[in-house]
Amino acid sequence: VQLQASGGGSVQAGGSLTLSCAASGNMIHINFMGWYRQAPGKQREFIALISRGGVTYYGADDVKGRFTISRNSAENTTYLQIEDLKPEDTAVYYCHAGMSATPGIGPEYWGQGTQVTVSS
Repeated sequence: VQLQASGGGSVQAGGSLTLSCAASGNMIHINFMGWYRQAPGKQREFIALISRGGVTYYGADDVKGRFTISRNSAENTTYLQIEDLKPEDTAVYYCHAGMSATPGIGPEYWGQGTQVTVSS
């Protein structure tokens, strides 16, 4: 499975972005696709994931309401829409695909990351 993330960029605070993660390859054992981010000097943080059945899960409270995960199953593409961007959202955003919702359990794959930079 290969994951290609795109859609990052530099935006002003208050703006919005939609990140895309296009998956290719044998997806038969992939049950979840999700998004994580890693800011400089910080650990990777879980943002959201979506199950094969379309159920969504979100991470910390500060992303709920501003981040929306969705997918186009026919195109094996997962999206992360981010509204009202804040400077603290600056990070590299990674997409993840896995058999389990928890990274490190079972087959899993990571995209190369896409940089989001938010200026005040």
